Amino acid sequence: MQLQHLTYGADVGWSQPPAGDLDGPQTLVLVFAAPAFSADSTPFDSLAAAFPRAIMLGCSTSGEIAGKQVHDASVSVAVAKFEHTQLRFAATASADATDTFDAGARLAAQLTGSELRSVFILSDGLSVNGTALVDGVARHLQPGVIITGGLAGDGSRFQETWILDRGKPTKNHVCAVGFYGSRLHVGHGCNGGWQDFGPERRITRSAGNVLYELDDKPALELYKTYLGKRAEGLPGTALLFPLAIRPDGDGHNALVRTILGVDEAQHSLTFAGDIPQGGIARLMRANAEQLIDSAAIATQQAFSGSPRDDDATAAALIISVSCVGRRLVLGERIEEEVEAVLDGAPHGAVHVGFYSYGEIAPWGPGGVGVLHNQTMTITVLSEA
Repeated sequence: MQLQHLTYGADVGWSQPPAGDLDGPQTLVLVFAAPAFSADSTPFDSLAAAFPRAIMLGCSTSGEIAGKQVHDASVSVAVAKFEHTQLRFAATASADATDTFDAGARLAAQLTGSELRSVFILSDGLSVNGTALVDGVARHLQPGVIITGGLAGDGSRFQETWILDRGKPTKNHVCAVGFYGSRLHVGHGCNGGWQDFGPERRITRSAGNVLYELDDKPALELYKTYLGKRAEGLPGTALLFPLAIRPDGDGHNALVRTILGVDEAQHSLTFAGDIPQGGIARLMRANAEQLIDSAAIATQQAFSGSPRDDDATAAALIISVSCVGRRLVLGERIEEEVEAVLDGAPHGAVHVGFYSYGEIAPWGPGGVGVLHNQTMTITVLSEA
């Protein structure tokens, strides 16, 4: 595998020219860009010209990860030319949350194949139900396919997100790349670092990713009570206090859920993924040390069992998808999180990623990909 990492800024241009000699059908161009670049296609046009035969996909972000740094108003790009791995691109529209499961099924239909090893998904961050999207993909692929990815971001504004579909910023879409071949190794890890606090409450009324009632009381009003003065900044301030959701109420396998929107008329909260009626919900909080430690743990998971994890010069593409809520908690210490990722990686690795509205990764080895929120997720691609 050959790798190149470059960045772009509207004022400074490219950190280095895109290496067109890496172009080819087995080349992946992964692009994470500030939301404002939907109105400035210059970097995408440059990449398309340099890599006309490659597969390019990307999305808007709540912060661009480039090596050990986190940027805003930039574009972070990884170019990976695989030697033994075949690639396939898939994309489809997803107008709203009710179509999300079917959108996942449509993606899977474009990617299915006997040698499919892994799928990396990028989705519009506001118009989809991330749980249904991953479920729609997973149910229509053969068992054992590793599913990772994330939902596009828009800072803490929650106004407009987009994905790159054939080099064009596009709203209400999802896209994915499939990786095929036995020589590909895919490592993955995820860890949150958040802790529960406050009373547990039963989810007494919900529909898909919309929560209406907790303990038979309006969910929005209860949430505002906990936020106090911070309630004036909803939905952005909700990123500091996500919910832990236990679908079966047994205290295990809690998923973290982030609020994407509020409906004052319905007294409801809209989340990035499903809120199962009958489950248990509890508020969460974290501090900087916990979040940084969780990034290191996720990295250890991702590199565990790698066939080349003892080779300090091994070429590996590391893709970090972390949540905008973690960025708000970490503040000026945000780069310590991404430093924790590279500290556990070989020197030959290229590290890119983004801050998102939802993260996709399996729970553990052999697990099915699921939607997370407020979680650091790591995908590592290498060839044996």
